[in-house]
Amino acid sequence: MSTTSVHVGADELVVLLDDDGRAVGTSTKLEVHSSNTPLHLAFSCHLLVDGGVLLTQRAATKRTFPGVWTNAFCGHPLPGERLRDAVHRRARDELGLAVTDLRLVLPGFRYRAEAGGLVEHEWCPVLVARTESVEHLDLAPGEVDATAVVPWAELVRRTVDDPSLSPWVREQVPLLLALGREPDRWPEADPAGLPPALTW
Repeated sequence: MSTTSVHVGADELVVLLDDDGRAVGTSTKLEVHSSNTPLHLAFSCHLLVDGGVLLTQRAATKRTFPGVWTNAFCGHPLPGERLRDAVHRRARDELGLAVTDLRLVLPGFRYRAEAGGLVEHEWCPVLVARTESVEHLDLAPGEVDATAVVPWAELVRRTVDDPSLSPWVREQVPLLLALGREPDRWPEADPAGLPPALTW
């Protein structure tokens, strides 16, 4: 599909959802977050590399949850964009890398979290993928300030009481553990569990 008519940047379009996951409109990425953020479409991707998982520190200049450590990258599928295409796009744009072995693992994950008066409110399917190396990342200014590769077991331990981790990661990890203790063995989920506004 083509997204050439949609500018990707400060006025990138975000898909707004009703409570059943159907598209009900759009907002710009810049304007969607407030003290009463509507439910909207997003995704989270955990990246396996070098025997561990990649964590990224959100840029200190981001409007929501600046400076927190989180999964490898997140993003918002554009209107009409397939989930897998959105993941590959954001991996390139945010980290400058290509991912392989992409799997959907938590299609129904959604969360609401607040910090500094701004709310994140997302239906946010969770995926896992792999990359060969993170030695030559090209971090997008304003998106990522730092990265670290940690063992999966360390991330699991940190979700218990580490306030530097994003609230969505702290909510995701117990659900991922329920799939199995080894990320390589998490089963691929049925895309039918995605919100109706999103295709695999």
